[in-house]
Amino acid sequence: MQSLEKLKPLALLLLRLALGAVFIDHGYPKLFGHARETVEAFMRLGLPGYLAYVSGLIEFFGGSMLIVGLFTRVAGLLLAIELGIGIWKVGHLVRDPLAVPGYESPLLLAVSAFALATLGAGAVSLDQAIFGAARSGSRKAKNRD
Repeated sequence: MQSLEKLKPLALLLLRLALGAVFIDHGYPKLFGHARETVEAFMRLGLPGYLAYVSGLIEFFGGSMLIVGLFTRVAGLLLAIELGIGIWKVGHLVRDPLAVPGYESPLLLAVSAFALATLGAGAVSLDQAIFGAARSGSRKAKNRD
């Protein structure tokens, strides 16, 4: 198990890269592609149309921040909250919590973003380079030194 612990920086890097790419892919069209359709979809769900742009901003820039590992905890928390609201508002969870295939992707993304919010960016990140161990989720390493 000790050898797996040594892979934690790589695991956090890969999680950030994958999650960031997915969020950028979801946020980009909301801002620069199909904004009108997204606004209409939000309004059909009973949400204010401007939240489509807020969602796009959180996803696009939050995903970008995850990739470089800057303000990872804040970005992860905002993304997790956004997806939690999405799961709740679309109603998948309320209609049938056991019908996981109906909301498995947003659930996985939300939990992954929350994991980054709690664990931090890891050693291979701008958070680590700029703010040090306390900000990047490496407090144990700091305490060992």
